[in-house]
Amino acid sequence: MIWLALLLQAATPGANETVTVTAPPKPFAQTPATMVVEPVAMMIATLDADGDGKTSREEMEAGVKRSFEAIDTAHQGSLGYLQFADWAERWLGDRNALPSPFDVDKDNDNRITLPELQAHFSRLFSRFDRDRDGAISRAEALTIRTTAVDANGPTGPLRPKGERPRDRK
Repeated sequence: MIWLALLLQAATPGANETVTVTAPPKPFAQTPATMVVEPVAMMIATLDADGDGKTSREEMEAGVKRSFEAIDTAHQGSLGYLQFADWAERWLGDRNALPSPFDVDKDNDNRITLPELQAHFSRLFSRFDRDRDGAISRAEALTIRTTAVDANGPTGPLRPKGERPRDRK
């Protein structure tokens, strides 16, 4: 039986040839810099009332006031944290989107007033208005992340002690 197998192997052309199989190339890794738009920046961009592609501070303040009044249907002048979550879902796209009610409620009375919300948006406006021209362009609404971020936080190389490098600002 062994003789028959050896005879068949010798008679088969190419039986002693080695076949090399290569795997398909790996897809390109994500680029180190990623552009994202924070929900609050997206909201500010939508408040561009005159359609010039920029949102002025006045347009933002008027839009924030309209958004607040749309949720404050009882005209109490303040929103509880659950109402603020309703506001965030409607205007930012998700109940848990930042800013959190804890960041906005500066007097810690568990209520968010229009002046508190506008003061927070004023700080955000100053952060996004990088060229200090008094308006936020679409480009200024973008945030550039230098490391990729997934559901588990920043991804990328670890330092020797297992720490991730910090972004410089």
